[in-house]
Amino acid sequence: MSFLVYLSFLLGLGVLAQWIAWRLKLPSILLLLGFGFALSYFTGAQIDAYLKDESVLLSLVGYFVAIILFEGGLTLKFAELKEAGAPVMRLCTTAVVVAFIATTVAARYTLGYHWEVCALVGAILVVTGPTVVAPILRLIQPRKKVASIVKWEGIVVDPIGAVLAVLVFQVIQGGGFNDAWDQVLISLIKTIVIGVGFGFGLAKLVELALKKHFIPDFMESVFFLALVALAFAGSNALQHESGLLTVTVLGVALANQKSVSIRHILEFKEHLRVLIISLLFLILSGRVGLPALQAVWLKGIYFLIALIVVVRPLSVFLSNLGSKKTSFKEQLFLSLLAPRGIVAAAVTSVFALELQHLAHSRPGIPHLEALASQAEQMVPLVFIVILGTVAFYGLLAAPLARRLGLSHKNPDGILFAGADPWTVSVAKALHDDGHLVLLLDTRYQKIAAAKMEGLPAERANILSEYAEEEIDFGGLGHLVAATPNDEVNSLASQEFGHRFGKAKVWQITPGDNDFHHSKAVAHHMRGRLCFHNGPRFADLETFVRRGAVVKKTQLTDVFTLEDFHTTHGEDAIILFQHDEEKGLRPVSAEKSEITAPTTIYALVKEAPAAETK
Repeated sequence: MSFLVYLSFLLGLGVLAQWIAWRLKLPSILLLLGFGFALSYFTGAQIDAYLKDESVLLSLVGYFVAIILFEGGLTLKFAELKEAGAPVMRLCTTAVVVAFIATTVAARYTLGYHWEVCALVGAILVVTGPTVVAPILRLIQPRKKVASIVKWEGIVVDPIGAVLAVLVFQVIQGGGFNDAWDQVLISLIKTIVIGVGFGFGLAKLVELALKKHFIPDFMESVFFLALVALAFAGSNALQHESGLLTVTVLGVALANQKSVSIRHILEFKEHLRVLIISLLFLILSGRVGLPALQAVWLKGIYFLIALIVVVRPLSVFLSNLGSKKTSFKEQLFLSLLAPRGIVAAAVTSVFALELQHLAHSRPGIPHLEALASQAEQMVPLVFIVILGTVAFYGLLAAPLARRLGLSHKNPDGILFAGADPWTVSVAKALHDDGHLVLLLDTRYQKIAAAKMEGLPAERANILSEYAEEEIDFGGLGHLVAATPNDEVNSLASQEFGHRFGKAKVWQITPGDNDFHHSKAVAHHMRGRLCFHNGPRFADLETFVRRGAVVKKTQLTDVFTLEDFHTTHGEDAIILFQHDEEKGLRPVSAEKSEITAPTTIYALVKEAPAAETK
């Protein structure tokens, strides 16, 4: 198989795995690992056949991981730490120490390796990672506080695990802690100084360059790719494995500056991350042959059980002992969510190779030869851990979060931008029927009126940073931009497309919808137009002012949409529909037919004498 054909297989299988996972609501990592194993097993194709030098592959993997952590850092906002700060600090300090010690002990008694190899495995497996955490969070959509804790831990703990692995390796290399402690301390200090200082300094320089428009728009994306490469390679040249810390700090610093917008960079990196994750998991899993997995699978299962049942719960509950910042339910959820991802796989590959090189550089030392022999089993062992933790946590996390009240089964609540009287009437009907709603408006009187009706409402601009970063959108699945300003509605649809997805971002039909294209806002700048036959804001406002009310009606094979219009008149405006399969959603303005059975919510002139249910 030529390299071009192999690369085509990787891209095709990566996209297919991601799409199937999205359709079936499964963690994509499971399918990527399975496809990677299958590609290698059935075709015999492995990346090693095309890259003869293993160090080239590991360098490339390291750069890809750096991009992922940089993109993850761009999503970390300090505003999230108002609620999640203390738990994140505990999970990234105390919990890491507990997990390192507990994992080392578990590896010793389940795997039977030397203490040095067990400590190296323990250091590597304190990580979780955005490559596996982000898809699971997208799948379960927990409440804002829990999502912030998991996201921060997953990104921050990755460079910590890599640095810890370096320190453990230096102890092994130096012949023991007593002989190497001074070198370990110096390495730790250098890593922190270089990682934090270099990352923060680069962020300030980039912020200034963007603010002064020294970088043209068309070059910004490639500029950041080059910047991550230089930061990663430069830090590693100064101090081994400090590059991941540098790029993470660089991303966090850029995310929290206020001078320039980096939203477009983040969106580009998000798309790039999907491609990178697909390629990395397919390539690295393809390098692990079936014989290697068979050699360690039984003790790997025992080790996996110890990690899930003992290590993670112990580290979470001990680190939060006496804390009032997290409830028992939140701690229980966190204790059952620690999937390992590509960082664990990449770092394991690096240090397995390092141990083998160390043994070859000092021939004739039986202890080092034994360590090198055990290091060969580290990679398949960690893949068993990755596969097992992603499968276990990925399948358990969503029902557990719902059972604990930390997420919603099918987040289909409605976020209304605008709180005018007709919007309040519609939101109240949905809210009274048990659906989740939230109204945002900048006008105090409108928000006060909404709250008087018992509705969740916030005085905030839908386009503000406050709305984007600090409001909890847990349980909400759709945006309905319904302000009197068509341009604000269009902008809101653009801004929230990345959060809800373009298919679930709606706006009221603008007044210029039928204008000549030279006078109307471009269609690609808008969200989906909602409500049957596309009523304008003025139409809805006038209809409610004249006494229209919201009615809920069950459409069946007996009582059809035609019967509904016969009962309520053709001027009735159908707003939302709800069924068990797709949940609550706005009715599209272009939709001419609504298939039964389903429930509809519509504005009608007056309540009929008798309702058909």
